[in-house]
Amino acid sequence: MNERLEFKANLTVSEDGAIKGIAWPFGSPDRYGDEIMPGAFKGAGSPLPMLAYHDPASPVGAWSSVSETSKGLEVSGRLLVEDLPAAREMRALVKAGAVTGLSIGFVTKKSEAKRSGGRVIKAVDLVEVSLVTVPAHPGAKVTGVKSATLALMLAAAINRATAALYGNKT
Repeated sequence: MNERLEFKANLTVSEDGAIKGIAWPFGSPDRYGDEIMPGAFKGAGSPLPMLAYHDPASPVGAWSSVSETSKGLEVSGRLLVEDLPAAREMRALVKAGAVTGLSIGFVTKKSEAKRSGGRVIKAVDLVEVSLVTVPAHPGAKVTGVKSATLALMLAAAINRATAALYGNKT
């Protein structure tokens, strides 16, 4: 199976847990020689799980915006610092500079091998974006913060998504 679960990004987080970054920058390969091409994230949507270290048992928030730009895959979301002790811990680690990277979890749909090693990846199914200490791509990192208003909008979107998933039985 062609699957890679690491990705690097610059991270910045606010007191209320708002966070954003570039989860995959275009134009350069990661530490494994893989390069994801523009257009590969077509169809990626939000909300998307925000995990700690790719651990599916450790969600710490949700990405409310996932979009491909000329720079790469940009994400923004919120750590659920009011509700989850692990999210408060992650916010502290990001603020201290101990966690500075983003890493994507994806399943490769279309790729070609490169002569120099690694792959040119043309299509993926994006599964999650994690906060990590050492991302696979040196350019993937948290870049900024969101306002409290946008964080509240994210919380409302998460609540709507949860209600839709469980048929309003939450």
